Amino acid sequence: MADGAAAGAAAAAAIAMAIKASGTLVRVRPHDFDAIVKRAQKPLVIHTQGGFFSKSHQYLVSYKGFAFFTKTAAALILPPDAEVVEAERIWIP
Repeated sequence: MADGAAAGAAAAAAIAMAIKASGTLVRVRPHDFDAIVKRAQKPLVIHTQGGFFSKSHQYLVSYKGFAFFTKTAAALILPPDAEVVEAERIWIP
């Protein structure tokens, strides 16, 4: 379990550094995020759950040089070839 958290933190840090370098983060609706993930080959999706008053799912994926983010109340059903990393937290600037 600790290895998964460390991998999630490392992957989230790598995406955060890429966002910082490129400065591009695109917030999309959940169905648009789903379509982007389905277009990617073997996507790496960062996922976390959070929320104070109500639980939400947050997702982040990189595609064609852009980082796409979405937030939804219900978990998304991701393609079987997607690698999902569970992160402790996703921080969006």
